[in-house]
Amino acid sequence: MGAQRGDVLAMVVGEGLAMAPIGVAIGVALSLALTRVLTAFLFGVGPRDMATFAAVCISLVAASCLASYVPVRRATRVDPIRALRHE
Repeated sequence: MGAQRGDVLAMVVGEGLAMAPIGVAIGVALSLALTRVLTAFLFGVGPRDMATFAAVCISLVAASCLASYVPVRRATRVDPIRALRHE
């Protein structure tokens, strides 16, 4: 209560983006550790292709940003009094 919409938006999106690098780092470490297994599933791309790793990492961080931004944007448009009355 009493927080500005921009502050709430920045806080929630910031928390969502704070978790994204952790997940990306774990995923990259596991994929590098399992390169022999992954080679059977890759066609036309090497198991340690850095351009592919970078593209996937950027895509995952962008998806994390969007997944946290869309719901909080909708939630900040709700009037707090209406939300409290509904509860």
